Amino acid sequence: MSTLPQAHSSSTCYLADESSTLRCGQQFASALQPGLVIYLQGDLGAGKTTFSRGLLRGLGFQGKVKSPTYTLVEPYVTSSLYLYHFDLYRFNDPLEWEDAGFREYFNAESICLVEWPDKASGLLPTPDLAIYLDLADTGRHIRIDALTERGHQCLSRFTPPN
Repeated sequence: MSTLPQAHSSSTCYLADESSTLRCGQQFASALQPGLVIYLQGDLGAGKTTFSRGLLRGLGFQGKVKSPTYTLVEPYVTSSLYLYHFDLYRFNDPLEWEDAGFREYFNAESICLVEWPDKASGLLPTPDLAIYLDLADTGRHIRIDALTERGHQCLSRFTPPN
């Protein structure tokens, strides 16, 4: 994976189960603002889509939230913003990102949540936040790194679940 900038700040916690992962995503949603680029990283089954589902519920989205593994991007519109959830797992070459025409989604009015960002290494915008999910026992650990000043401001508004 490409080298990310040094983190301004970090937040970590243990999420015991799926419901705590959903709750963490919901709580994180209240700290977000338009224009953010968020990398979401972790092995298959680590909880990336579950966290994303919680985040969207926290933004007020009530529809079905599915993994964009086959569609590559799932757009969501809430009353306050556009969120684009990307899954680049199936990319074999970083240039596939350019060919897909996704660059226009990364703008000041939207939030872009990108799973498997290393699959488009060097072509994606620099993330404001990097979220890492790792399986641990029956739950998972989550670490959120703020990589820009805007990411730091967002993270300072987030209170991790207990």
